[in-house]
Amino acid sequence: MSDTTTITSTPVTSTAWSPLVIRPEGGPTGAEGVRDRLAALGDPGDLLAREKALVFRDFDVPEEDVETVMDLLLPNRLGYLHGTSPRTQLGGNLYTSTEYPQHMTIAMHSELSYSHQWPERLFFYCATTPGGGGATPVADGARWLAALDAEVRKAFAGGIRYTQNLHDGMGLGRSWRQTFETDDRDEVEAFLKAGEFTWHWDTDGGLRMTSPVRPATVRHPVTGTEVWFNQADHFHPAALGDETARELAQILPPEELPQSVTFADGSPIPDAYILHIHDRGLETAVDVDWRKGDLMVIDNVATAHGRRPYTGDRRVLVAMSG
Repeated sequence: MSDTTTITSTPVTSTAWSPLVIRPEGGPTGAEGVRDRLAALGDPGDLLAREKALVFRDFDVPEEDVETVMDLLLPNRLGYLHGTSPRTQLGGNLYTSTEYPQHMTIAMHSELSYSHQWPERLFFYCATTPGGGGATPVADGARWLAALDAEVRKAFAGGIRYTQNLHDGMGLGRSWRQTFETDDRDEVEAFLKAGEFTWHWDTDGGLRMTSPVRPATVRHPVTGTEVWFNQADHFHPAALGDETARELAQILPPEELPQSVTFADGSPIPDAYILHIHDRGLETAVDVDWRKGDLMVIDNVATAHGRRPYTGDRRVLVAMSG
């Protein structure tokens, strides 16, 4: 896919922010050590609002104690309702991280920013150290916004609309049952009504849904800082790469893709804008490397996250909270 729009702007060359790294400081490790350090540092909510992301190193938290640590950091754990990424639910609203092939980069995004409800915090736990690579990049959403060309920021100021085609069990992408973690259509429709979606059920049992206009930016509920907060590039075929986009275009017309996005008025978003957004997000990010037993919690509005390619094994678990 291509268009004639081009974006030229100065590359991002400096790092103005990074997560706060917390270590045992000679105290106990494991879940007890995390508890003690949090007690010394003050209210976790205040700390997270100030620092945007917290990385817990050298605590060597065993996997059997993950629930205990989540109770400290996630006050109201949520399911992955309306999620688009392939994951495995492990119980207790704990999931594997996105199960995309290990050679792929997962671009920056704030979780569920395309929906009408999203988690305030995300929790990550490294259960298996990657063989190589596999960092979780984290980006300051305000800095990502500032790094975008003025033309792009202006174009997105009116908001965007997301469309999803969710099959009933066979097809590209996720089914509506996987997306909403239910077999009950009434539950799905209650969610869609609450989010002011338009939708219809297809004769083959699939679901087509379009969001109302969603903002491209939001203001953080505590700090008031404006941040880039959408997943336009994840819903747009240009971000899949030219070869994949061409293959999809041969199989399905744009309106039948598993997911797509337009400007608020229904007009197409230029490929160049999407690639610019994608690249700027990764350029502004700070990589958080993983070792077994490490933890991270991020403010899902203040920051975006992704995944770098990796080799060997990598097992990172994820949970979310309101």
